[in-house]
Amino acid sequence: MGPDPAVAAVRVAVRRALAGLPADGMVIAACSGGADSLALAAALAFEAPRARPARPAGGVTIDHGLQEGSAARADKVVRVLAGLGLDPAGSVAVVVGDRGGPENAAREARYAALDETAVRLRAAAVFLGHTRDDQAETVLLGLARGSGARSLAGMPPSFVRRPPGSQDPGVRYVRPLLDLDRATTRRACRAMGLEPWDDPHNEDPAFARVRVRHEALPALEKALGPGITEALARTGRMLRDDADALDEMAARAYADALVQGEGEAEEPVAGVALEVERLAGLPRALRTRVLRSAAIRAGSPPGTLAAVHVDEVDRLVTAWRGQRHVDLPGGVRALRRYGRLLFGPAWAERADSGT
Repeated sequence: MGPDPAVAAVRVAVRRALAGLPADGMVIAACSGGADSLALAAALAFEAPRARPARPAGGVTIDHGLQEGSAARADKVVRVLAGLGLDPAGSVAVVVGDRGGPENAAREARYAALDETAVRLRAAAVFLGHTRDDQAETVLLGLARGSGARSLAGMPPSFVRRPPGSQDPGVRYVRPLLDLDRATTRRACRAMGLEPWDDPHNEDPAFARVRVRHEALPALEKALGPGITEALARTGRMLRDDADALDEMAARAYADALVQGEGEAEEPVAGVALEVERLAGLPRALRTRVLRSAAIRAGSPPGTLAAVHVDEVDRLVTAWRGQRHVDLPGGVRALRRYGRLLFGPAWAERADSGT
């Protein structure tokens, strides 16, 4: 008798993700202890030794320290990961700041810890447990922010993180479960006898994603009928190819507009300088991508940098009347001076005028 259909579905998704990786190197499951990442970790522990060739698989949980008893809970997750057969299995404690809001700050601390773990273990990839439901929520949040096609494209199935300006290979992240729903991962956990932890933050309406999950999506389902989650995820997937092509062209345009010797340092606070003349000659679809990229490289959090911010920066290029700077999320300021568009920390003393 074969495994439960939900277990089989998660294992097949992980098997396909493993097949798309280089043949050598460990794969790490990032696991919060929730149903999605727990099902993912169990599937990785099952599939990795059966892959051709077999590969080592580990697990890591991040202790954000935001809730009482988080260290004990992290230890419990580590024991579960080790019991599944993942080796090494460990936890990393992080300090969450406040830059870009609580959700963004926690995300950045988490990814920084995962980056460090992956580099230390020379991992081929880190697997993340995001599902189709997470994808639909991300697309809807992007629509609410009005942040353009990239936000509507949702989360990519895989991506690489590297420091700005760095030439190293970076850390590859893979989301094997984007085509599965949250109900499937919960059924898989039940079938495997695993008890997921339900994060209280996932029920806190103070967070926008929680309101989308428990209020906005159910309201849309009630008003428009079932299938909204699937439709949103499908829309994101269809837009991703277009967004990828535009982003590739925008990356070349960014390199052409970048003032040599500036904006190339690894530290975001070093700032970015772009030639206004080159920006003005770009189609708006490319120019706004270049401006968004410059703001992010200068330190503005991508999760809170919205289209309205980019539009105001774009006016410094297309509707220049000597206006002052534009303040962006993350304490970043954009201003025009002597034919250049400058992005840097708001506390930096810079002149606000020029042509």
